[in-house]
Amino acid sequence: MNNKGIFYAVAIISLWIISIVCLLNYPINFDNPLLYVFVLIQMHLYTGIFITAHDAIHGVVAPENKKLNYWIGFICATIFAYNNYEKLSRKHHLHHAHVVSDNDPDYYHGGFFRWYLKFALEYVTVWQILLMAITYNVLKLIFPMENLIVFWEVPAILSTLQLFYFGTYLPHRGEHHPSDIFKAKSQNLNHFVAFFSCYFFGYHHEHHAYPYLPWWKLAEAKEKNNT
Repeated sequence: MNNKGIFYAVAIISLWIISIVCLLNYPINFDNPLLYVFVLIQMHLYTGIFITAHDAIHGVVAPENKKLNYWIGFICATIFAYNNYEKLSRKHHLHHAHVVSDNDPDYYHGGFFRWYLKFALEYVTVWQILLMAITYNVLKLIFPMENLIVFWEVPAILSTLQLFYFGTYLPHRGEHHPSDIFKAKSQNLNHFVAFFSCYFFGYHHEHHAYPYLPWWKLAEAKEKNNT
């Protein structure tokens, strides 16, 4: 049984839990440069949480155990601001089936900010906002309000921008060659940049060409496409 996807999923979820528990008790001092480093680390872990949910949608986190794959995806989607896993799955498959078209829920023919707003409104629901508000007010009884904002809310928002910019906007904006049926561009070959920018999802043409590949195999696919 191939457990690599499960290992990465458990590692990312565990690191996120350890990080958020520690940071919610971390003394806030905006003159401390470590504070901003921790925000970026937390943002990166949030992105990893969402990427894991995304891979579960494609059935590649636990490919030999559909039930486990589903629950890992469900948990990760829930951690990421109470996203509805079934809705994410349905719309993401529409994105792959109708990429860069009127039927693509992730596409918008316009500038960055209007596209991002359309992207956000496509997925955010009233129930999410309500659940986040309830969770915030409960956690506020336990942890300092400043810590919740700086280490729980801000990194999640930054992560949505990171995911959108590197995983949707850059790959799908502009014109695409008529022969490119996937209508997805890839960033230049640089695994260090690709990992820290969006868990290799800057190699987006490779993702659309091989959607059965988990995030850590996109680097190998990009290398083969550059040979």
